[in-house]
Amino acid sequence: MEKKILQPKEVPKPISSYSQGVKVKGGRFLFLSGPVPEDAEGNLVGKGDIRAQTRQVFENLKALLEEGGGSLENIVKLTIFLRNIEDYKAFAEIRSQYLRKDFPASTLIAVKDLVNKDWLVEVEAIAVI
Repeated sequence: MEKKILQPKEVPKPISSYSQGVKVKGGRFLFLSGPVPEDAEGNLVGKGDIRAQTRQVFENLKALLEEGGGSLENIVKLTIFLRNIEDYKAFAEIRSQYLRKDFPASTLIAVKDLVNKDWLVEVEAIAVI
């Protein structure tokens, strides 16, 4: 997965592939964005299948966090971009397999046009490692 480091005021909306790390007292604050439903080779996973795409998004998030010395448990805020708001229940079902059920902060946003017309979901995550 291609990652591009952006400076704070360069963050585009909707998001695409990048991650950003910022040092904070006592650890590292990571802003991770664009863990899109594509595998490591850039192939779309689960065209038309919100569950398969959500699973890939979390696998990509997991890999990015592990690369930075953390895990999914380090996420403190998650913003979810869904093409179809009705997909939230399916998204939440898969999310619960990756994150504890009492996940502290998540924001849901319906986005008419994500970066790629075949993506059903994108996320931004903030993690403290």
